[in-house]
Amino acid sequence: MITLDRLVNVLGGYGVRLCGNPEARSAWLRSVAMPDATDRHAAGDLLLAVGTTSIAEAVEWAAASRATAVLVRPAESGADVERDAAALGDRHGVAVLLADPAVSWSQLAGVVYGLVLESRETASGRGPTDLFALADSLADVIGGAVTIEDRHSRVLAYSRSQQAGDPARLETILARRVPDRLRELFQEQGVFARLAATDEPVFVPADAGHGLTGRMAVAARAGRELLGWVWVTCERPLTGAHLRALADGARTVALHLLRSRASADLERQVESDLVIRLLEGSSDAETVISRLGLAPQPMRVIAVRAHTADRHAALLLAFEQATTGFGWSRPGRSALLGDTLYTIMPTEQADAARQWIIALHRELPAQMHVAAGISAPAEVAELPAARQEADECLALHESARPGAVPPAYDESWDDILLRRLRAAARTGRTPARGPVSTLLRHDTRHGTGFVATLRAWLMSQGDLALAAEQLGVHPNTVRNRLRKMDGLVPLDLNDGRKRLAMIIMLAAVEDEPRH
Repeated sequence: MITLDRLVNVLGGYGVRLCGNPEARSAWLRSVAMPDATDRHAAGDLLLAVGTTSIAEAVEWAAASRATAVLVRPAESGADVERDAAALGDRHGVAVLLADPAVSWSQLAGVVYGLVLESRETASGRGPTDLFALADSLADVIGGAVTIEDRHSRVLAYSRSQQAGDPARLETILARRVPDRLRELFQEQGVFARLAATDEPVFVPADAGHGLTGRMAVAARAGRELLGWVWVTCERPLTGAHLRALADGARTVALHLLRSRASADLERQVESDLVIRLLEGSSDAETVISRLGLAPQPMRVIAVRAHTADRHAALLLAFEQATTGFGWSRPGRSALLGDTLYTIMPTEQADAARQWIIALHRELPAQMHVAAGISAPAEVAELPAARQEADECLALHESARPGAVPPAYDESWDDILLRRLRAAARTGRTPARGPVSTLLRHDTRHGTGFVATLRAWLMSQGDLALAAEQLGVHPNTVRNRLRKMDGLVPLDLNDGRKRLAMIIMLAAVEDEPRH
């Protein structure tokens, strides 16, 4: 069961367009029907009009069977065809999905049946709900509490019975992932290494200090690829029928995870392609926004980089976490571009974007460092410029002190400007013979504090007392230094343009090393 919106987003990658009855996007699709010559009124929420290329006939079939939407592959395509389809759909209250004539019905039917009939929502937002039923079934057979996790130790499903559970399991379920202290314990005991190396169940002894009773774990694997694992609480290693049930259950879990991942990967690809089009500039940006299921309102672009020992793995993990869950249940849409994760979020509030970054970081391993930058609010057509703003804020955050708040462009534009000026200074674009350059060289050679004094005087707008207070000296000292500086190089402090130029120059070289 999925929404029409989600189905449209995925089918968009196959050239399918939604025409007519846009309010139906939020409708749930629980069934698919394919009428034939003997039954033109086959019932289903989504009708596959395989027997016709006529949009009018397909819409009539859908209206007669009270379908929410109809997928038709017309003989021709174009703006006129889409306009006629929208008119027919609105007249009959049916959402019309027009397929590209070049795409085969077998491809379309495979995707539709897979998504509508096999996609279910789980605790993690993806995959079949019958993972919970499978966990319950295993718990009933084995007599222990069952938890199913992905390979990143995030909880996908768990049995309803808590009688055989323990504090560690309860904590894992509440956090929806194995706590870091337990992961460290399992790593120290070599549990994960053994699970990765064998298909045989592994016994983990009880540890009262960690609230852990005994349990067995087995890998859920597709070929050689590890997809996740199944845990069951037990006082001693399982044997006989109970051990076989756990091994069989792991193979069934692997099949579910494969189907779930295929659906998720397809959605991620479609979503990522659409987001990249927006960030790079698209002539049909409004249409792309609609296909992503986002409202046409001011948005912010968030740029994220994740760092750990394996940088590429960290970035992929961040992307997977950012795109976990159904599209309509997530605030933003994301894409991987180069070494950066970009997310378009419909919000005018910088704090909303920061809360999303915090939530993302919280779901990643504790040792992973995350840096992020946030653009100013932007309209759809301004998203390419917003991406550049997010990039500059990301660079600012990466050079900031640990624990610094991710900067937003509209709040940190002054820091961005100064960063640009310093970059220009490093490439030798600042005057080599101006007053500031001359005083810098003098300070380096003679140990004077002329540059600091000039900066304090300019920032104090010529107030000797305030400048002296900032420097921790007497006002007469400031006055004497200014006189000596003027003897070295003409300062022209009465010239407003000269003062402005010196302020800019000082800002450009503020963090530069003194040589």
